Amino acid sequence: MLNAAPSITTLLYVFAVAGSAVFAASGVLAAGRRNLDWIGALVLAMVTATGGGTLRDMLMDRPIFWISDTNYLYAALGAAGATIAWLRWSHLPERALQYADAFGIALFGISGAQIAETGGLPPVLVVLMGTITATAGGLIRDVLSAEVPLVFRKSELYVTAVVAGTATYAVLRYFGWSIDTASLTAAAALLSLRLASIRWNITLPTVNVRDQG
Repeated sequence: MLNAAPSITTLLYVFAVAGSAVFAASGVLAAGRRNLDWIGALVLAMVTATGGGTLRDMLMDRPIFWISDTNYLYAALGAAGATIAWLRWSHLPERALQYADAFGIALFGISGAQIAETGGLPPVLVVLMGTITATAGGLIRDVLSAEVPLVFRKSELYVTAVVAGTATYAVLRYFGWSIDTASLTAAAALLSLRLASIRWNITLPTVNVRDQG
């Protein structure tokens, strides 16, 4: 059965901080595709790194994570600066943004699910909060960079991968798996599904409305 209010583990903290860094890098990559200046790149980096977790914390009425612990900001700023420097000397790989985002949603999705579980939420809300944590920052990034958000595109599995990964975490915890083992397994499943969908162009069916006449 899902244990109520487990303690936050070191692995949770590593996932969350690493997720902030990876998402910040994806924000810079999105800025690079739009030829934004350094300020624009840093803005996209920070909203991508903090957007999902901020929305989760507001919905759960808990302290905003990056205000309570500035290590998240330092990790995001460091990753953003390193990515800006790297782009000055190297070309942007074709799918760099997709791959960076894939690692970001895997890390943030599971860390968000852990935080929701820690807050005593039921499994369905554990999945929902994990999904919000993983996807909201990228949605804001894409809107600010005038892109159709990955969440809404007819493209490889995105939200589906996050829901599958966070649901895997909730199910494994329900059956008594330890937090760390469930986290690693679920994060690997989420990342593998997302990367497989990018590699082999796996998509969901689209909804089509046929006009009469």
